[in-house]
Amino acid sequence: MDDPGSGSTPPERDSLERYPGSGSTPPERDSLERLFALLGPRFDEARSLFDDATGRWRGDASRVGEGTRRKLQELAREIGLVTRDDWDELELRVAQLEHRLRLVEDRDPEQP
Repeated sequence: MDDPGSGSTPPERDSLERYPGSGSTPPERDSLERLFALLGPRFDEARSLFDDATGRWRGDASRVGEGTRRKLQELAREIGLVTRDDWDELELRVAQLEHRLRLVEDRDPEQP
């Protein structure tokens, strides 16, 4: 007479009768909730470890890059090559000298 799903029983009572002992949630959902409750902190811990590892890797990569750059600059100086910084500094000095020379050349000859 009061079969589940026959329409004579309210839907809330129908779901309770179908899944006795688990409240109003199906057993699969209850199992998933328990699984997430157990694994949730583990996922957070794994994410934290992954973030730490990638941060360390980035730091190591930048240190290796800086060390490599420094070694290459030392090697370039040893074999007599000009670095970009040295070249830029030299260009600036030449531009300053050219400017000063123009000032001297443009000076009126009557002035001492």
